[in-house]
Amino acid sequence: MGSTGRLFRPLDADDPEPETTIIESLCMNCGENGVTRLLLTKIPFYKDVIIMSFKCEHCGYQNNEIQSGGRIEEKGIRINLHVQTMDDLNRVLVKSDFTSIKIPELDFEIPANSQKGEVTTVEGVLDRTVTGLKQDQENRRKDYPELAEQIERFVAKIERLKNLDPPFKMIIEDISGNCFLSNPKAPGIDPGAQISLFTRNVDQNHTLGIYTEEELQDEPVETDKNILTKPSENFTYESLQSEIFQLPSNCPACNAPCKMNSKLTQIPYFKEVLIMATNCEACGYRSNEVKSGTGIEPQGVRIEVSIKDPDDMTRDILKSDTCSLFIPELELEMGPATLGGRFTTVEGLLVNIKEQLSTQGTMFSDSAEDKSKAQMLSFLEKLEKLITSQLPFTLILDDPAGNSYAQSKTPPEPDEGLKIIHYDRSFEQNDELGLNDMVVDNY
Repeated sequence: MGSTGRLFRPLDADDPEPETTIIESLCMNCGENGVTRLLLTKIPFYKDVIIMSFKCEHCGYQNNEIQSGGRIEEKGIRINLHVQTMDDLNRVLVKSDFTSIKIPELDFEIPANSQKGEVTTVEGVLDRTVTGLKQDQENRRKDYPELAEQIERFVAKIERLKNLDPPFKMIIEDISGNCFLSNPKAPGIDPGAQISLFTRNVDQNHTLGIYTEEELQDEPVETDKNILTKPSENFTYESLQSEIFQLPSNCPACNAPCKMNSKLTQIPYFKEVLIMATNCEACGYRSNEVKSGTGIEPQGVRIEVSIKDPDDMTRDILKSDTCSLFIPELELEMGPATLGGRFTTVEGLLVNIKEQLSTQGTMFSDSAEDKSKAQMLSFLEKLEKLITSQLPFTLILDDPAGNSYAQSKTPPEPDEGLKIIHYDRSFEQNDELGLNDMVVDNY
């Protein structure tokens, strides 16, 4: 481990010691010993990954793989991509072992667990498909000429897709949630891709090695007596509100062991929330996160906050971990997982966005395109004008769980700068929150 103490460090071309681990490995092609290199790194706007590269000096065989270095996500991810331009073909795709890819126009599917995880592009997926189909074509032409002819026609269709003749749709689904597709218009809204989360079914959980306590009843589960203790007779609800709890955890930045502090508190004119703060001594990472203490509300909520002067920037904002954020003046759209749950002010929320984009968006600056750099710099300049109250704007919070909040200046009277709309959730939103499964279980 380097001096920073981080296990997963940002990939930097100027890093003198990228901490690559070299392991002697067996070559599956010729049976001689080759070399595997492991690199633990971070992908901007994504997560920690392990990049593996194998090379055999004897036969020249090479192989590259990628595996997630973090935990399995709570939900799976589905990306519907409309490939219409060359920029769409050049999108970076990070796929895990559990990623499946479908192209409806060809009635074609790459099943999950049929390929190893890798970092590629949309065009790279097509190229790899063509390469795989062309293998052993010479032998097929001799033994199975009709099958070889069918494959040739199918390959020709894929080649036409690489020229966008015609534009096509690609459906990317990953039950582990560890899949990522770059946005060529980042940090703006991505018009060509629709991303949705879904709750895994029982079979999908078993594929990932996830089982419930009921399914593991035959295996005794050991508990840490130092963590789980019996409450005393004098333990009351009031003492719970005043108590700060410490739980062992791992740092989200470097994965080193650390402690997470949590406290239950009441927000005036709203509800109880659980505030959690993490401070890592290894890398200096600090974070705070907020979760609702009362569960999911019967309806979703859409909050529109009009920001016109510096006083509006001081409004308290609670953005839950199920809430999406929009700023139309910036063409900015951020999903619920981007910032997590935050209890802060409007200004603090904008500063959080700027810090995340400034630190993560330049990780690959040595390989980023000039157009992407210019887009990011222009966006950050506009964002700075909003932070310094030079331009009015509208902050929109859309939370299907109903657990987000914006402070009113005139409670309990209506606030002219605050618009709150409650709405009934769609089936897809209930599915993302796991409510559809709850209805089935209760039934």
